[in-house]
Amino acid sequence: MKGLLILLCLLTTPITQAGTYRWVDENGQTHFGDRPPVNAASDEVTLKASAPSSDAAARARKQRMNEFLEQTEQERAERNEVKAKREAQAAKHEAQCQALRARLKYLKSVSGIYRLNNDGERVFVDDEENERIRREFRARVKRECGA
Repeated sequence: MKGLLILLCLLTTPITQAGTYRWVDENGQTHFGDRPPVNAASDEVTLKASAPSSDAAARARKQRMNEFLEQTEQERAERNEVKAKREAQAAKHEAQCQALRARLKYLKSVSGIYRLNNDGERVFVDDEENERIRREFRARVKRECGA
């Protein structure tokens, strides 16, 4: 719309500056042109170009377009924010899963699991407890991180 308005202004300016002539032919009809006729008397007419007006409908359309663009930009920013949060959560989850898998690998490599008592001394658990801890940890890794 704005481009069309500029184009009309550019086209109107040379026409008004070139000069406009008015003459009456032998049949009594009035004619206008940018060059005076050779075989008839003519008068140069000054044309006043009216300033392009912006009517209420055009202003309303422009306002709606601006509102639409603002809304679109806001929605894009919100989508980007949600995407960034999802990516951050996925990265955090992946880091946690890597730590759990590393701990699971460690549990598979050690022969015995111990706990610390109140005095800070190691107390090894029996084989049954050892297997139960490993089984529960494998289930936790599978539940939280998949296969």
